[in-house]
Amino acid sequence: MLQRASIRQFRIFEAASRLLHFGRAAAELHLTQPAVSIQLRHLEEAVGLPLFEQIGRRMHLTAAGRELLVHARVLLERLREADEALQTLKGEGGGELHIAATTTAEYFTPRLLADFRAATPRVKLRLSVHNRETIVRALADNTIDISIMGRAPRGIDVEARAFSRHPLALVASPAHPLAKRRRLRLAQLAGETLLVREAGSGTRTAMQRAFSEQRFQPGETMEIGSNEAIKQAVMAGMGIGFISLHTVGTELADGRLVTLPVAGMPVMRDWFAVHRKGKRLPAAATAFKTFLAERGADLVAKAPRQA
Repeated sequence: MLQRASIRQFRIFEAASRLLHFGRAAAELHLTQPAVSIQLRHLEEAVGLPLFEQIGRRMHLTAAGRELLVHARVLLERLREADEALQTLKGEGGGELHIAATTTAEYFTPRLLADFRAATPRVKLRLSVHNRETIVRALADNTIDISIMGRAPRGIDVEARAFSRHPLALVASPAHPLAKRRRLRLAQLAGETLLVREAGSGTRTAMQRAFSEQRFQPGETMEIGSNEAIKQAVMAGMGIGFISLHTVGTELADGRLVTLPVAGMPVMRDWFAVHRKGKRLPAAATAFKTFLAERGADLVAKAPRQA
């Protein structure tokens, strides 16, 4: 019977379901893979149905596994809430906080968390960095407390609060013919190769919106899946990049990149703290939201724009 299952088994099951890999689940939980396999086998025996199936080289949840995962996550979340409520009553002020940041936000999020942790040393922090698609999925699955991203997702009922401004601009190698121009219009870039993030990313969406506002249609584009790769490609002379200025501070400071003085640039957007609407936020998450509202903008502005 399911009542015989232990909390430990549910924790192992949640990790294995999220990662769809027993070895990675074992590493995350600091267990051996055989220990994970044994506990999951015991859980399947208690359920009376298989929870995972192997198709080719990939692991998948069965229908029973998908159903159990919904309840396991609710159970584990309620246990965490109870633990943090009791810690608050004892005056310990601890708890856990799981923050997910987009790959562009990773350049300043550690600074935010370092200052937050200095003020709340008993809070256990967990930071994960993913692309936008993965974070939207995590929000939908309610597996994170708060995400830091440049645009709230659609199709999910979320609460998003802006806490800092986010500048994006066009950058080039200092050897590029346009690098020494004092003033440019977007139309003058029509013949240039534009290096852009993948479709659906926050940076790509901001670029498309800015170009649409100026009725600019770029010529040749090259899609590149990371900020670091775009920076390296621009420095190598492969084209002009549209990128967050929070990611290129070091390269601008040492002269490996320059911003192009294009009319309407930089494009100013916002950074948001996002969580599921109606979610019962743990005390640590509520404290972090307040911290971002009060100090987030100053810390992001003061942080080195590549750290």
